[in-house]
Amino acid sequence: MSSLTPPCDSDHHEQPDSQVLSLRIEAALFERLNDHAAKRGMSVQDYVVRTLVRDDFDERFKASVERTEQLYGPSPQVGGGLA
Repeated sequence: MSSLTPPCDSDHHEQPDSQVLSLRIEAALFERLNDHAAKRGMSVQDYVVRTLVRDDFDERFKASVERTEQLYGPSPQVGGGLA
C-alpha cells in the first residue's frame, strides 16, 4: 500500500502557507483515486489537491457570475444575434 507524505513539523518547510491534512478513507476509494491519479501520471495526493482546487474555483466562479447578475442583470445570450 502506498502512503502519502507523512506529517512533519512546519519548521522543516519553506512554505508557510501550507498545512497538513490527514485522511482515513476506505481501501476501495483509495484504489480508485490511485487509478485516476496513475492515468494522469500523478500521486494520489496531487490528484486530490488538484480536484479540490478545481472544485473550489468552480464554486467561486459561479458565485461571482451570480453576484454580477444581481448587480447588472443577466448577460445577453451569446450567439443569439440577428440572422
